[in-house]
Amino acid sequence: MLAALLDRLPAEALGTERALLGDISVLAPPPPPGTSPSWWGEDLGDVVVRARRPNITMPDTVDIDLDGFVHVDHRTDAVTRPSDVDKFVLQGRDETPYGTCRDVTGVFREQAAPLVPRIRLLGCQPETALLTALAVDGQSTKPGLRRRRIRAEVYAVAADGSVGEVIGAVVSGTVDAGEQSRLGAGLLDVPIDSELGEPLPTGILDILEHWRPGRPAQKNLWAGYDRELRHHWAGVALGHRSGAPDRPAGTIYDLDGRFVTDIEGFYCAIGEAINGPGGYFGWNLDAFDECLDGDFGAQAPFRLVWHDSAVAREHLVPGHDRRRLKPAVTLEYLLDMLTEHGIEIDLR
Repeated sequence: MLAALLDRLPAEALGTERALLGDISVLAPPPPPGTSPSWWGEDLGDVVVRARRPNITMPDTVDIDLDGFVHVDHRTDAVTRPSDVDKFVLQGRDETPYGTCRDVTGVFREQAAPLVPRIRLLGCQPETALLTALAVDGQSTKPGLRRRRIRAEVYAVAADGSVGEVIGAVVSGTVDAGEQSRLGAGLLDVPIDSELGEPLPTGILDILEHWRPGRPAQKNLWAGYDRELRHHWAGVALGHRSGAPDRPAGTIYDLDGRFVTDIEGFYCAIGEAINGPGGYFGWNLDAFDECLDGDFGAQAPFRLVWHDSAVAREHLVPGHDRRRLKPAVTLEYLLDMLTEHGIEIDLR
């Protein structure tokens, strides 16, 4: 498969979309029957062939330069080289064989330091668990460090007293000495030596401002955000969903399609079509499918009037999704998915 791609591409096509392999895996050779692999491999995304040249030590073989991403949970994660693998197998989607190679460079790496080494909780009103960690401040023994370690999910409190989880926001690490905060009597500023983790984009603070007075009253406040922040908009909407009962089957919903220029925009738009401004109705395909089964504001079958659908028809097209590192979600796929759940669609 890889050889066929290289044979048909002129040199000037290397490094361009024409040389895109998409997602591939680097694996160990198959183990003997009845045994498990000693190493499960690594997944690479958005792989493009950049160059090829004959190997100078092994006749009839080539060195190939690839560009792409290693799939990791966090950007600081270690990618460990297996110690007992002397040959690597390249495999595409659906286990399509791409060839073998004697060595791979640029994939394996050591654990990096946290991207945010220290967190400060400002104006903190500590509860029992945090007070317990603060009480053992200064103890550097292993038991002491263990008692000073905390892990907490972050929730946003609006002016009206409503509380919503900020999906993916976690405070995790070792508590240092707290000090009186200038933000109010009895409040503390608490520094925390952060553990490994992926920080959220600072743009989420702007998103949360729309929820500070309470639930947003205006639709399409998400429209000016890029794809990443649209994704987090839908995540904040999930954390603040009302849990109101489904409207009855047969209800008509109007989807404002003017800003559905990406799949994240669709999730924001369908959330507001079903549940009003700031509404949630999925933020990935699995979650969207779950919402279509009920308990998220709408009971199927219902009718969806999709206004300005030409925008989605122009943008939700086949291709390779550079943000999600997998094939793009197309308009046709979404329409098929809706139809399978008994949704009547009126494209306008």
